[in-house]
Amino acid sequence: MGKEIEKLQQIIDTHDNIVFFGGAGVSTESGIPDFRSQDGLYHQKYDYPPETILSHTFFMRKTEEFYKFYRDKMLCDTAQPNAAHRKLAELEQAGKLKAVITQNIDNLHQMAGSRRVLELHGSVYRNYCTRCGKSYDFAYIKQSQGVPRCTCGGVIKPDVVLYEEGLDNDTLRASVDAISRAQVLIIGGTSLAVYPAASLIDYFQGDDLVVINKSPTPRDRYANLLIQEPIGQVFSQIAVR
Repeated sequence: MGKEIEKLQQIIDTHDNIVFFGGAGVSTESGIPDFRSQDGLYHQKYDYPPETILSHTFFMRKTEEFYKFYRDKMLCDTAQPNAAHRKLAELEQAGKLKAVITQNIDNLHQMAGSRRVLELHGSVYRNYCTRCGKSYDFAYIKQSQGVPRCTCGGVIKPDVVLYEEGLDNDTLRASVDAISRAQVLIIGGTSLAVYPAASLIDYFQGDDLVVINKSPTPRDRYANLLIQEPIGQVFSQIAVR
């Protein structure tokens, strides 16, 4: 992996408009399960498939069942940022990284110190009343029982994009703008299987496309640099200068 790291280091050293686009693989090294690996949530047994439970229809019709799964599998407050999260925050502080665009909902980029984080699928750390819009934090949902309700009586919903729901337009526009302006786009820890998020890559017109992912992705053949290793291990070898 030495030559690949050297090339990545050179790319980072010679550019100051880098954008990172990441997915579940960025967080698995922090102990958060992904969905599609052999040990992921799609391969575990529940009364309903995870993709059914995490849908808008299921949330509306079987809200209590939704929250049983959600509290059990989606609310992980013990995870800590890993080497990838920390290095990306350092690159931003050094003026090299202009944005982190993430499909994750775990807040780990912010915990590591990243400031410009575009969360395509929302965050488990934000929740709101579906009736009056009042905001509730992570702890409120974690400690609640059954269906969490607002002081007004309305049902509280996580600010995460469920299946059947559209992405936030402002976040999409900001992501398209960042990618289209970037000199370097680093894709990391994502199979690029989830749309429309994965289609944002089409807006990249810069110098170097870097793909860092343990398994193949549809963009591998377009990459100037392809590293099929755990992303935390890769970034731990990068110097910020």
